[in-house]
Amino acid sequence: MRVPALLLVMLTAACAGSPAPLQDLAGPSEVPPTGEIKLSGAGEFSPSDTSAIVYDRKLVPRGAQASAAVESSGNKTRTSLVVEGMLPNHRYGAHLHTKPCGAKPDESGPHYQHHRGEVSPTSEVWLDVTTNGDGAGRSSARNDWALDPADLPGSLVIHSQGTKTSGPEVGTAGTRVACLTLKKTS
Repeated sequence: MRVPALLLVMLTAACAGSPAPLQDLAGPSEVPPTGEIKLSGAGEFSPSDTSAIVYDRKLVPRGAQASAAVESSGNKTRTSLVVEGMLPNHRYGAHLHTKPCGAKPDESGPHYQHHRGEVSPTSEVWLDVTTNGDGAGRSSARNDWALDPADLPGSLVIHSQGTKTSGPEVGTAGTRVACLTLKKTS
């Protein structure tokens, strides 16, 4: 059964407890593209629906759902993720990726980077989420840059582990376990 994105957000807000801390990731100030951009993706993860696809049923159980929203205007990009029905008390990495979800995990491309070649939370969107005892959780991030209308992210990928924040594997978060295709809503 598919749950509409708004209902999923409302249900998760009611049962997920207090929100995860907002990540305010300062970066260099830039002149943003004009206009507001909104992207979203949501659904119950299935192996055949490329709008919400699962790659690892052990880490994304049947019935698991998620919704993601990206809003970019002025010189800010705000991204949020809500998950439900995932493994309880598990930390997942989550990042924006360059391409829409595909049948194979790598088809969503690499991490979306505002500054090409820079692996950092100020250039990428990192939305790690730790689920509660019911497998629900939420996360949000704010970046000090606007999306380029000519180069938008295509998906939000959920990874098997939390994002490594230092060392030679910085920015990695294990295998890709699920994917939400993002579509422009305005």
